[in-house]
Parts: sequence; structure tokens; C-alpha cells
Amino acid sequence: MNFFEHQDQARRATSRLVGLFCLAVALLIGVLYLSLVPVFGAYAQSMENLNALDVVVAGGAAPGELFLLLWDPQLLLGVTIAVLSIVALGSTYKTMSLAAGGSKVAESLGGVNILELPDDPRYTVLRNVVEEMAIASGVPVPSTYVLLGEPGINAFAAGWSADDAAVAVTEGALDQLSRDELQGVIGHEFSHILNGDMRLNIRLIGVLHGILLIGLTGRIILHGFAFGGRRRRSNSKDGGAVLAIMLFGLLLLIAGYVGWWMGQLIKAGISRQREFLADASAVQFTRNTDGMVGALKKIGGLVEGSSVESKRAEEASHMFFGRIGLKANWFSFMSTHPPLEDRIGRLDAGAAQLLEQMEQHAQVTAGPSA
Repeated sequence: MNFFEHQDQARRATSRLVGLFCLAVALLIGVLYLSLVPVFGAYAQSMENLNALDVVVAGGAAPGELFLLLWDPQLLLGVTIAVLSIVALGSTYKTMSLAAGGSKVAESLGGVNILELPDDPRYTVLRNVVEEMAIASGVPVPSTYVLLGEPGINAFAAGWSADDAAVAVTEGALDQLSRDELQGVIGHEFSHILNGDMRLNIRLIGVLHGILLIGLTGRIILHGFAFGGRRRRSNSKDGGAVLAIMLFGLLLLIAGYVGWWMGQLIKAGISRQREFLADASAVQFTRNTDGMVGALKKIGGLVEGSSVESKRAEEASHMFFGRIGLKANWFSFMSTHPPLEDRIGRLDAGAAQLLEQMEQHAQVTAGPSA
């Protein structure tokens, strides 16, 4: 395996997956539009005025005629604006709530700043390792946090940029890992800082929240008309309009949750690629594959694994060093992290080759000595 080629492949795969998010939103608009045409669009008017349904069912409608029946640019524009507005508003709200910097994110997940903790040899080692990886990666020293009471081995980096970044590790990582293994984990997190993964992670959370907000909007509409609309339907002649609005709410609910599920799949794909990239970059920073491999093997052998008990951990699952759940489940294809065996195999299979490639790359970059 070529070390730097592997890094480039991970970056290219991430770009393709980010593009899939745009495709998912476009499909969401298309499905919602086609679902609403029979209710609100020109198609519904054609059914009433031209009795076109009989023609379509009989197979007598040409493709062009059917297209004209389904084509309603005003409705398409309205659906597009509505979907993009909801996604944008939800995404902006969620992103702004996480825009206060990595320290706020770390604190929201239960982290305590290392400067506020009493003297402890474990914290001294952590502080020293963070400073070493800052020098190796060429980024400023981030704020350092500890997730107290978390027995699993895990860590994450958060923030908008290297200037407001924070690195957090679980107490279990400090108790279970050797210095070299801890260095590998911290090096992994510095890759996320250096490669802009933190900003990408926050944007993923925001976009997913925006897509989910479509489903939540549909649920609010259904709830409001299911309970508040009963009296209106029984005491007025607007029952048809109420049912149409409820149908619209149901379609929003279904489309929103289907879109959110698609987004989760894409998020998992992006996160897995970035984890491979960060693993490789950690070896680049530490010049030591044994540390990374040892940390991953200890996660596999520990009962708690890399689990995190914080209530908000699931939302930020793609930020962590390891899978936050105890074990893989039937939905492992939606996991934000590759299997431990794959991560270890990529590093362990060619440890000597990786180090040799890095030395050659460094010589080429430095150029001939004076």
C-alpha cells in the first residue's frame, strides 16, 4: 500500500460522498414534487378537466403527453424553495449552535478542561503528547479536555479551525493506553484538525438536522390537523382542503425521514474514509505504527471498547476516534467507523513500507542538501 496514495484516495472519496448529499436533497425534492403533483399540480386539474386518467390507464398517452401532465414548473419551484429553506434554516440553526468553538462542543459532551483538573501524572502525559503532536503536525496547541467517568477508549477533535480547536480523550484512554498508543490516538485527532475534518463534521451535523427538520415539519402538520382539524372537518365544507394538507404533512414526514436515513448513510461513508485518512496521518506524525495498531487492538479487547455514555454522543458519533457503541449490530453498514480489523489490517500489513515511503517523501520534499 502506498501511504500517500492512500491519503489521496481517501480525500477523493470524501469529495464524491459530499456530492451525494446534494444528490440526496435533489432526490428529496423530486420525490416530494411527484407526490404532490396529483394533489396540487396541473396533473390534478387535467384529471378533472380532460379526464386524462382514462387515457393514461388505457396506455394511449404518449410519453410527451404524460410529461406535460406531470410538468408543473410553479409547483416544482415552490417545492424546491420550501425544501431548501427548511434544510437551510435547520442546518444554520444547528451549525450556529455548534459554532462557539471546540471547547463548547467538548463541554457539551461532558469534557472537563485539563487546566481545571488536579495534578495527575496521566494529565501531564496527555498534555505533553498533545504538545508533541502539535509540533509534528504544524498546528497550534488546542485546548485539551478529559471525558471523566468514561471507561471506554475514545477521543475526538472539535472546532471550526485550528485556532479554536479542542481535543478530548476519555478517562479510559488515559488508564488503558501506553504513551505510544496515546500518541497514536492524539495524532489521529490532529489529522482531523489539519485536514479540515472538524468543520466538515459540524456541517454534516447541520445538514442532517436540516433534512430531519423536513420530517419534523410534516409531523407537526399532521399532529395539528389530526387533533385541531377534526372539529373543522365536521362543522364545515373544507374537509377536502384539510385532508389535502394532512396528506402534504404525511408526505413531508415520509420524505424527511427517508432523506435523513439517506443522509446517515452518506455521513457514515464520509466518516469511514476520513478515519482511514486520519489513521494513516497519525503514522505520518508519530513515525510509529505500533502505537496506532496497539490502541486499536486494545479497543477490540476491552469490554467497554470505545463506547461513550454521554447522551449527546450519538449526534457526534462521526467525530470520535472509535465507534461509540459497544458492539457492531445489524445496521453496521451505517456505522461511522470502519471495522477495527480493517483499520488494523491497513496499518499492520505494511508497517515497514509505510515508514520507508514517508522517509522517501520527506527527502523528495526537502530537496538536495546544500
